Amino acid sequence: MRGLFPRTAAALLLLCQAQFVLGKRVVVDWDVGYVNVNRDNTKMRRAIGVNGALPIPPVFATKGDTLILNVANSLDETTSVHAHGLFQNGTSYLDGPAMVNQCGIPPGESFSYEYIIDQPGTYWLHGHDHHQNSDGFRAPLVIYDNHNPFDYDEDILLSFEDWYKEEFAERAKITLDPAFAFPPPHGYGHALINGYNGNYTKPIYFHPGKTYRLRLINIGTLRWFQFTLPGHEMRVIEMDGIDIEPQVVEGLDIAPAQRYSILVTARNSVEFNYRYNATMYASFVPPSNGLEPRVYLGDIIYREGAPFKMPNSHSQTWFADDVDFHSFDGEPALPVDRSIRMTIGNNPYHT
Repeated sequence: MRGLFPRTAAALLLLCQAQFVLGKRVVVDWDVGYVNVNRDNTKMRRAIGVNGALPIPPVFATKGDTLILNVANSLDETTSVHAHGLFQNGTSYLDGPAMVNQCGIPPGESFSYEYIIDQPGTYWLHGHDHHQNSDGFRAPLVIYDNHNPFDYDEDILLSFEDWYKEEFAERAKITLDPAFAFPPPHGYGHALINGYNGNYTKPIYFHPGKTYRLRLINIGTLRWFQFTLPGHEMRVIEMDGIDIEPQVVEGLDIAPAQRYSILVTARNSVEFNYRYNATMYASFVPPSNGLEPRVYLGDIIYREGAPFKMPNSHSQTWFADDVDFHSFDGEPALPVDRSIRMTIGNNPYHT
């Protein structure tokens, strides 16, 4: 009997340690339904929100957690949720594309997604049925890492999305109608930053000498965003959930669904405030003065009432090419036995 006690104590110790390793259960309840909103300060329209609200609050978890997403469908059509960027190895039935990996959740029914969180980084959640993400059913997903290899003082999230005055079904009908020119009148849209009109987004506060991690997510449908932060050095440390070797860039071109993390160290002086630039555009939409591209400016506040430092309007910005980044862990690429070259493109103006 004396020999059993040490074994029991060791087993209990391992059990306690396992609880810390396995993390906690993060439970998020979503009741998906229709809401009436005026997100772009242009028009009140029907959209899709969660728990009676839009924008949908970001979801946060830590590597090792289990995220339980309980989804109740209060729409009049089926719905589903895709965790964009999570690999779903062995759990493809939780991936979300309706009628591909799962049946859509019927109206009045519910479904629980259980994600084992083992990928730290920046992701997002969105509807994957009936193009519902285009009508607002989308939210950032941030997964922290207790052993993060980068040092910074504060984590700041900026989500970008395109928004239109019509619901997606109406836009799709007009877009596909040969009687209308391309792009149709609705094609320009507006940009939202953190869920609201990009020109009315809350300011970011910087404190001299501190380093900030800015997570930049394009949760939009069609449009790219070019992001710059004049007067500051931007060091890219993450792309699409993968840590990369820090690289200094002047600007980032963020495609729909793409995510970056950058480190920015605040200036030592509080003499000036600054503005970041988020320009929304699409290569397939012809330029139009004031409509395409659309420029949105967000405030970086060092001191209330300080003047804003204006960037050099004559300087050219170098936008990083993501194929030039290298993974932080240095894992080599898989060996290639055969290469196939494919050229893919489109011409929306071809008749």
